[in-house]
Amino acid sequence: MVSKEKSSGEPVAAAFLKPERGHPVTLREVAEAAGVSTATVSLVVNNKKDARISVQTRKRVRDAIKDLGYRPNAMAKTLVSGSSRFIGLVADAIATTPFAGQIIHGAQDEAWRHGYALLIANTEGNGDLEKDAISMMLEYKVRGILYSTWFHRPTEIPESLREADFVLVNCFSTEPGTRAVVPDEAQGGRSATEILLRHGHRRIAFINATIPAPAKDGRLEGYKEALEAAGIPLDPELVMEAYPDQEGGYEATPELLKRDVTAVYCYNDRMAMGLYDGLRDHGLSIPDDMAVVGFDNQEVIAAHLRPPLSTVSLPHYELGAAGVRMLLGLEEAPSNTAVKINCPTVERTSVRVQAPA
Repeated sequence: MVSKEKSSGEPVAAAFLKPERGHPVTLREVAEAAGVSTATVSLVVNNKKDARISVQTRKRVRDAIKDLGYRPNAMAKTLVSGSSRFIGLVADAIATTPFAGQIIHGAQDEAWRHGYALLIANTEGNGDLEKDAISMMLEYKVRGILYSTWFHRPTEIPESLREADFVLVNCFSTEPGTRAVVPDEAQGGRSATEILLRHGHRRIAFINATIPAPAKDGRLEGYKEALEAAGIPLDPELVMEAYPDQEGGYEATPELLKRDVTAVYCYNDRMAMGLYDGLRDHGLSIPDDMAVVGFDNQEVIAAHLRPPLSTVSLPHYELGAAGVRMLLGLEEAPSNTAVKINCPTVERTSVRVQAPA
């Protein structure tokens, strides 16, 4: 404590005097306010319990810290301990995509839950920027780095990333021992097809993507598995391909209508949006004439189509959260295989019960 005088000259006890704003409170200012050395303040700040400091002195230092608003130098503590309370996240584009940004949200929430803050670098696929971002995170001695891509794909591991503890998120590597967390595309495809099967549909088409990707293979695999489990033989004529966007779905409509189907499962929601337009151009209604299911649950599309689209959601939030848990060793990571996260269904009104033939 320090003293000051009233205008009458009488001394009175006063709280710790805060320095004028405009600069951070220093360790020396805390020491002066508490009447101890800077070394003592440092020992209290770093919670050195074996230091020979009385309970009263520790309390006085902590009171000074609270009253002055002192913030310990995080970088200095990092240099002493060799690690920090930061987790890095390096992404190629997920911060600027409408739904994959949920990876950041999930990782950030999970990091906070365990006492960590997230350092985020969005590289837009720029290799030099990516290298600089990883180097900066290493300088900050992050606990580890999540390396993520905006769509599910194989990836090459940057050499600089190997200097850190890391987990791949929404991507994977064939390199042995690499930890990764990805969507379960086959389960998602199976669930999408099962929505239609539960409503009595048996002639179900699948419009797959033309672009090679793990999603293309996995979603087709799930479609086949669901049909097999329902005792329905696979008809290759009902598996089509189109470019995975609105125009692709629209242009696939005439061929789809030649297949004599009552339901269709589309590779993604954008394709389903184009199919909606194509079916209406042919005088058909959804779901009365054709039941439609998409994939992705891209909210700006699926929830606002008329009727709203039944679909399967990519688990971006959980991918980010699971990546943090895996990095911190809170979840077991099997060797030589990526952990697959369940893709939940979102049922709306683009499917109705099929009347018996």
